[in-house]
Amino acid sequence: MCKECGCGGELSHESHGHGMDVHVPVLDANDRLAERNRGFFAAKNLLVINVFSSPGSGKTSLLQKTAEMLRGRVRMGVIVGDLATDNDAERLSRADIPVVQITTGTMCHLDARMIAEAMKKMPLDDLDVLIIENVGNLVCPASYDLGEGVRVVLLSVTEGEDKPLKYPPMFHSADVALVTKSDLADAVDFNRDAALAALNKVAHHAHVIEVSSKTGEGMEAWCEEIVERARRAREGTIQHHGHHHH
Repeated sequence: MCKECGCGGELSHESHGHGMDVHVPVLDANDRLAERNRGFFAAKNLLVINVFSSPGSGKTSLLQKTAEMLRGRVRMGVIVGDLATDNDAERLSRADIPVVQITTGTMCHLDARMIAEAMKKMPLDDLDVLIIENVGNLVCPASYDLGEGVRVVLLSVTEGEDKPLKYPPMFHSADVALVTKSDLADAVDFNRDAALAALNKVAHHAHVIEVSSKTGEGMEAWCEEIVERARRAREGTIQHHGHHHH
């Protein structure tokens, strides 16, 4: 059971009785699997990026554009988590990259076990970068380590400047924060200073990049970030995201 919203998590059978917090064993089991995933990825010198956002923040468009821009520079694959449809996976596979879809059903987040299964279908030896497109949700996925090396959170200009303040655990855990749909900022009266101040407050250590997959603004900086991190992963010098629950 998901500790945030009680959706149908898979690991709760470990937690009956004992009068303890039923969620702790769920996350403990997930963390153990995540560490196993992390070791597996490290052995392959693979950069793994976990991407989080609300629904409709432009995540799939961003990844499509990213795949196009990185072609010939780094070899990228994507694992897509979605509640039901495979639209995102279908759109991404058009970018001519390997895509594996995970349909989560009632689960509002991916967990380490799902990733361990999905990566068996992915040609990891032929990749430099594996991007995990998490389920569109800023609450539950924050608690579940998947074994990633980097966490990226999207904030669309259409979502409001105070989003980071409403979802502090998610933004606090981010290594990179992408402010997406920057081409719409004027149209929606986006208060850039307020947004950056909010990010600075809860995600002060995150690298903030403003991007538009439509106009291409900021996309080269974002792609450069991936290329550089992939290079460090290949050399075995990447700083892995140590994910701790509070």
